[in-house]
Amino acid sequence: MANTTGIDRKQFLAGALALGTVGALMPSGQATAKEQTVTGSCGRGLRRHGVVYTVGEGETPATAWSPSRMRADLRAIRDELHADTVEVTGDGVDRLTATAARAAELGLHVWLQPTLADVPERDILEHLAETGRFAERLRRQGASVDFSVGCEFWLFVPGIVPGATVLDRVENLLNGTYDPVKMRRRLDAFTKKAAALGRSVFHGNLGYAAAQDDEVDWHLFDIVGIDYYSYFPQPASYIRELHRYHRWGKPVAITEFGTCAYKGAEKTAGMGWNVVDHTKSPEEIKGHLIRSEHTQAAYLVHLLDVFESMGLYGAMAFEFLTRDAPHRADSPRYDLDMASYAITKTIKDRPDEPSSGWHWEPKEAFRALARHYGHRASVMRRRCSPGPK
Repeated sequence: MANTTGIDRKQFLAGALALGTVGALMPSGQATAKEQTVTGSCGRGLRRHGVVYTVGEGETPATAWSPSRMRADLRAIRDELHADTVEVTGDGVDRLTATAARAAELGLHVWLQPTLADVPERDILEHLAETGRFAERLRRQGASVDFSVGCEFWLFVPGIVPGATVLDRVENLLNGTYDPVKMRRRLDAFTKKAAALGRSVFHGNLGYAAAQDDEVDWHLFDIVGIDYYSYFPQPASYIRELHRYHRWGKPVAITEFGTCAYKGAEKTAGMGWNVVDHTKSPEEIKGHLIRSEHTQAAYLVHLLDVFESMGLYGAMAFEFLTRDAPHRADSPRYDLDMASYAITKTIKDRPDEPSSGWHWEPKEAFRALARHYGHRASVMRRRCSPGPK
């Protein structure tokens, strides 16, 4: 997980659409014994080009999750970003399932990934099971869906690393105040439990999103999922680092990749978010960062070229939107968007009012991804279309 505005992932939502009604969004379809094979494609390159869409509840009523905004965002992901895949992540079964159903209705491939945090293990597993059952319903109705049992369990699940909250665990990890042997044993045990539960409720392709340095028994899963935030000057170094994941003989998906919009952010190894002073009111950017949307865009496209060259299963840019990190063009000190991984910038109508309305605008990263995804889609259409009879 790249950011603690992705700790927006732990604040998550109050419900909107009930599980029982969401299924009606999907047309009925023929049940399949297994979702389409994850190998195989027309030619080389990434099979799936996507973006992470977090269904967080928002910090204020103004930024709360809403079905209407979600529907508009997903249409933009398909029609403007030209993505073919959306990673639906966060907590709240109602929000997860409503978003996944709408994405499937739009013809997007869905990587559905519950990430409930900071609650007892049994609650996390129950949340996982309920989301997985819905993923199976979508799959049986003909949707293209992979189900991930979660993300970086050591961060989200209490008891693996000391700390009551995600932020506490991050601090303990950074300070070294944890027992790595106990962490490994507890992480392995929970991962096995989650994988077994995922298998029991979902019969398509099962995955998990691990931090890139995690040691995971990938025999438990069909897809190797990696949250990837490395930086190297040369593409060959990325290829060498990523190649080790092929030893499992399974498709490799990059479940998160990206960086923030300031100079030097790409070199922070996934800690680019950690430049906000949360003790101040209003919160402000530490130091004297220089905004650079180009830095973010160039890093994303550079990594996409690497992933394409390796023929990976898919890559999901982190992330589409961070609603509670607004952009302030008039005040760099309060431009929280600089610390966001989002490829869009949140613009408040009245910047100093918490209840202000807002909209998003594309960043340079959005436009760069749209060009890349759009070009790749046109190439694949030509390559995969049937020839003349």
